[in-house]
Amino acid sequence: MLDVERAYFDRNQSDFEVHHSGRFVVIKGEEFVGVFNTIQEALGEGTRRFGLTPFLIRQVGLPSKPISIPALSLGILHADPTRTSNRPRPTT
Repeated sequence: MLDVERAYFDRNQSDFEVHHSGRFVVIKGEEFVGVFNTIQEALGEGTRRFGLTPFLIRQVGLPSKPISIPALSLGILHADPTRTSNRPRPTT
């Protein structure tokens, strides 16, 4: 899983280190989605755009460390990429 994204990161790692050292990059397929200051920002944007489909987040310049969110992986928590607010949805 995420082999394409890891390969893309590896091919571009030196460029990322020059321009984005210490920050978090989000990659989906062969697409560089963006760079973020915090893991929370990166997760938020990745989840907003891709929902529950896998995407890669890496902190540039540091050894990679797997990040797992079991609640999302197991389907206990559902990401809603269409929801843009923390306010409760109105009931009908």
